[in-house]
Amino acid sequence: MLRSEACLVSTPLTQERGNNLRRKRFQKGSLQSFKHGRHRVWRALWRENGIRVCKTLGRQSQMSKSEAEAVLAAILREANSGQGGTTKPVYTFEEFINEVYLPFCRSTWKESTAATSEQIIESHLVPELGKTILHAIRRQVLQDLLEKKARELSQSVVAHLRWFLSGIFKLAMSDGLVLSNPAAELRIPRKCQPGRAMRPLNEEEVIKYLEVLGLRERLIARLAIFEGLRPGEILALRWRALEGCALRVEQRVYKRVLNTPKNGKVREGAVSDGTLALIEEWAELAEDPSPEGFVFPSEKLTTPLSLDNLWRRYMQPALEKVSLEWATFQVLRKTNASLSKKAGVDPKVASDQRGHGLGVSLEVYTSSDLEQKRDALKKLEAAVLRKLQPDSGQATANPA
Repeated sequence: MLRSEACLVSTPLTQERGNNLRRKRFQKGSLQSFKHGRHRVWRALWRENGIRVCKTLGRQSQMSKSEAEAVLAAILREANSGQGGTTKPVYTFEEFINEVYLPFCRSTWKESTAATSEQIIESHLVPELGKTILHAIRRQVLQDLLEKKARELSQSVVAHLRWFLSGIFKLAMSDGLVLSNPAAELRIPRKCQPGRAMRPLNEEEVIKYLEVLGLRERLIARLAIFEGLRPGEILALRWRALEGCALRVEQRVYKRVLNTPKNGKVREGAVSDGTLALIEEWAELAEDPSPEGFVFPSEKLTTPLSLDNLWRRYMQPALEKVSLEWATFQVLRKTNASLSKKAGVDPKVASDQRGHGLGVSLEVYTSSDLEQKRDALKKLEAAVLRKLQPDSGQATANPA
């Protein structure tokens, strides 16, 4: 009786267990040569949960048959592994950008960063790679893309494309969608289109730049040149953030939307004596000097001044008179970094004042002028010659 009851209980469980352990049929899939428009492409077919799936892997001119077979094998690897569960999704480059990469990045990108980054990706990468399956993209295809873009874009833009490609495939690799990062070892082509010249202002040009501006614009320019603030940080300043010879960068504004500073952290900066004098002069004219009032308000007083209006209506026309209209706020930031280095300011202190990392400070914003290079050579030459002179009565051997 006990045995009979046990059999009755175990029979359905055994049947259920048998159904769960039943392996799916091993799939090899199939690969077809298919004409798509003017191009012949590799098309892969397989089944997922009994449903037929078809994906274009890439053009035959860019992918050999063995490479296409390898891509198909990678797609089917998990389905044939016997580990159960569903296979990882198969994305085209465009699908991965829109469904995974951009949503992931938007969670941390500032609005200004998102606007420029998405524009670059959508304009230069998606049209070229969008319909290609992510698995199928190889390093040579990406390097050829950079070579093509170098014929029409500046080195700076091409470098951004390389950076985005590396980040895209790094994320795909972390999700197990590709086995390796084909963009990891890409090189920027030697011959790119010349970009917009963006040298820093020299000392004489800084003086000329400030002299031609009115009080408000001169104060804003000084905050960029001497204090190293970004334009969005300057225009978001409130009177409460100015305390004696110090200021706090608490907010920034982009397209009239207030947000946290670029790195998400409030930082304290110093104020130079000349800028402090202009602040005191400007404070006497403030229509709303309350702690919550904006230092540079719009006509409404409750919103900050528009950067576009500031530049187009007030700064650019004045600077055109002295041929310095090319010196945008990006140039002023580069000027702060370069002149700080020339003045012997500690690089870490200067980068902390500007609110970015030391590496970015030295590699992106800081440049050396001819005078600094000549001075460096003089110091090197003097150091070598000192070694050739007799020291403590002991003559150094003739280097010849």
